[in-house]
Amino acid sequence: MTVLVTGAGGFLGGRVAALLAADGRKVRVLWRPKSEKRPPDGYDVAYGDLFDEASVDAAVRGADSIVHCAARSGVWGPLSEYVETNTMGTARIIAAARRHGVKLLVHTSTPSVVHSGSSLAGVDESAPYSLETSQPYAYSKMLAERMVLAADSPGFRTAALRPHLIWGPGDPHLLPRLSDRSRRGRLLLFSGGPWIVDATYIDNAAEAHVLALRRLEAGAMAGGQAFFIAQGEPGDLNVLINKLLAAIGAPEARRRMSPKLGLAAATLVEGFWRLARKTGEPPITVFAARQMSTSHWYDLTKARKLLGFSPKVSTAEGLARLAAASKAGPRPV
Repeated sequence: MTVLVTGAGGFLGGRVAALLAADGRKVRVLWRPKSEKRPPDGYDVAYGDLFDEASVDAAVRGADSIVHCAARSGVWGPLSEYVETNTMGTARIIAAARRHGVKLLVHTSTPSVVHSGSSLAGVDESAPYSLETSQPYAYSKMLAERMVLAADSPGFRTAALRPHLIWGPGDPHLLPRLSDRSRRGRLLLFSGGPWIVDATYIDNAAEAHVLALRRLEAGAMAGGQAFFIAQGEPGDLNVLINKLLAAIGAPEARRRMSPKLGLAAATLVEGFWRLARKTGEPPITVFAARQMSTSHWYDLTKARKLLGFSPKVSTAEGLARLAAASKAGPRPV
């Protein structure tokens, strides 16, 4: 059975592809031609990207199932660019899958599809979608998830996973940002908490995708469903951030700001960025301020029951692995 993995050059997609290969699957990867990374040995490589319908079609042809991890991430940028990659790219994947008789699609979504700026404490998958367009990543992923779930049919089973704040060795997103800002003394945490979150170690997030694929293959669950994925260990965000910083040898974040002041500052900075037409991400955004000054953790009952999901790597073990990997130094590209 051939499984196409999109985003295999990324943090989550790379780990998913490796687990699928270890599971005895023939893995094909959709690999961007301009990527600085080389495709790992042993994969069937289809060069192309989500912008190009022809390359998507060629990658999908002959696949039995798809795990769609590729996405544009981040907290800043034009909505149109996020929609083009995350929404329209997913639409191209779905269309090609239907043309070529692909049976299964597991899609990487995000809990941000239901985050409107207020705390979410222990909510389950019945929480309504956020329709705010102010955060382009979340909005584009919401549109994509809705398409994936709506595409489910008896001959084409789909599922969407919502892993929360993925971290671990090799993380190119969250940890480098935290490290850079803490080393420059610019990492502000928010007072008034505790702000409770439940992040996800990389291996647990990747295994959830393999479990979803297996369950769909076996007909052990109905398609068209979304699942929150996390550690199942909700805790204080500020404490977690400093534990992550300690694991990678970065200074502890000590500075605090009130949520009200932080949100006001983020609003002003975003306004200035737009008026000045500055490129690059602002030092603080409204979305980041909201994420760091609200609780967001989720009920994992559905994933545990229907996927058989039970995080194998605890937060403590994940932090130990992260510290060991950080001491060992970066892996070669």
